[in-house]
Amino acid sequence: MERTAEPHLVLIPWQGGISHIIPMTDIGCLLTSHGAAVTIITTPANAPLVQSRVDRATPPLPRGGAGIAVAAIPFPGAEAGLPEGCERLDLLRSPADVPRFFDANRRFGEAVARYCRGAGAPSLPCRPTCIVAGMCHSWTLGLARELGVPCYIFHGFGAFALLCIEHLFKHRPHEAVASPDELFDIPVLPPFECRVSRRQLPPHFLPSTSMGGGPLQEMREFDVAVDGVVVNTFEELEHGSTALLAAATGKKVLAVGPVSLSRSPSLDPKAMSEDARRCMAWLDTKASKSVVYVSFGSAGCMPAAQLVQLGMALVSCPWPVLWVVKGAESLPDDAKKWLRENTGADGVADTKCLVVRGWAPQVAILAHPAVGGFLTHCGWGSTLEAVAAGMPMATWPLFAEQFVNERLIVDVLGVGVSVGVAKPTENILTASKTYGSEAEMEAEVGVEQVMEALERLMDQGAEGEERRRKAQELKLRAKGALEKGGSSYVNLENLIHSFV
Repeated sequence: MERTAEPHLVLIPWQGGISHIIPMTDIGCLLTSHGAAVTIITTPANAPLVQSRVDRATPPLPRGGAGIAVAAIPFPGAEAGLPEGCERLDLLRSPADVPRFFDANRRFGEAVARYCRGAGAPSLPCRPTCIVAGMCHSWTLGLARELGVPCYIFHGFGAFALLCIEHLFKHRPHEAVASPDELFDIPVLPPFECRVSRRQLPPHFLPSTSMGGGPLQEMREFDVAVDGVVVNTFEELEHGSTALLAAATGKKVLAVGPVSLSRSPSLDPKAMSEDARRCMAWLDTKASKSVVYVSFGSAGCMPAAQLVQLGMALVSCPWPVLWVVKGAESLPDDAKKWLRENTGADGVADTKCLVVRGWAPQVAILAHPAVGGFLTHCGWGSTLEAVAAGMPMATWPLFAEQFVNERLIVDVLGVGVSVGVAKPTENILTASKTYGSEAEMEAEVGVEQVMEALERLMDQGAEGEERRRKAQELKLRAKGALEKGGSSYVNLENLIHSFV
């Protein structure tokens, strides 16, 4: 393996889900647009997703040399007892598979290390000058130390959420509350409050998870030991959270986003999927800012009873609705029947509620002039994409750090309205023994509650106009952050040259 004086950054996304892989790929594209050589290391099942985003980057990126390469290292899932092809957490079928997935990830780390050392074929063509690793790849720290290069962590969370997590680890205010539903404040950004309950906290602070305590402890130790943190945000967005996080951790915090702006929101008609074509053709028939876009992210599924309550509100509201439904094929028959009878899936112009059961081009949808509001799960990638598009939001957090993100969107930034969800949705990391069963899973949020939130989201009065004004202001700041001399542009340069 050649030594190099030129920057060569190795990015290793955490394969927890698409929401981790996509932003790290976009960071790689941004780094390459600044002239750095980048290698993105992933698994065979995830490599096509990574490569397709690299191929669609704006402007087109060179390959090889000071360009971008995608390396697929086999994921030893079968050796850890996983079914074939389970190379992301969101592909697992049972909580019992989660410990096996983390075991496979440890073995994957050993294979990545051999590749990066140049021990065998294939191997990296030249030595890395910096490693940026996903949040659960704690094994990259030893590799970086061995190679004598800096190691940065990428969580996929925003700076405000990371600041809250740091405060919770150090001060543990959640341990003083009497019940899981009692609200308490995480006082990291005065004068704003961040009032959440214990059950709304990220997995690090829940009583038990299906991954067990070992990986969580390793993640925290990794957090503490790395050289710095790369965050998909921009310094002007989160009211000084990046600087406060740097002060709280004693580490470099490099805000390099919004990374979704690494590509144009417009779609290539020749490369569009049928789902994407249907979405955009349907939106083209709608009036300006009239459509409510509804999506709960790449892993966001809710119980059937709750999905039907949401659907009843969406089909009866006065606005056209574009609704992305994940996991529709696994719904009970009565829920499938309701969807089939009450929504349109053909994309014809007079369809009022268009349901997309596959993939939807979210960045392009949010940028479309017909869309006037976004009902979101508050995942950080979706939040940043909405900010970059100047789109006001209605917030329906599901799990992870999303309840903290909701407080930022609604209370700090003032660009969202809360639906009022109090309890997280069960997922494979927080699953009980009845995971996957619809038994006793009643709807927490009723039709009227959803309708009230949508009315506020699409409000044409003074409050709605103020939210839209703030959202448009953030859109301009987001764009400026990545332009030459902007805060994220400068931080990308700092990351590239961090080995000096």
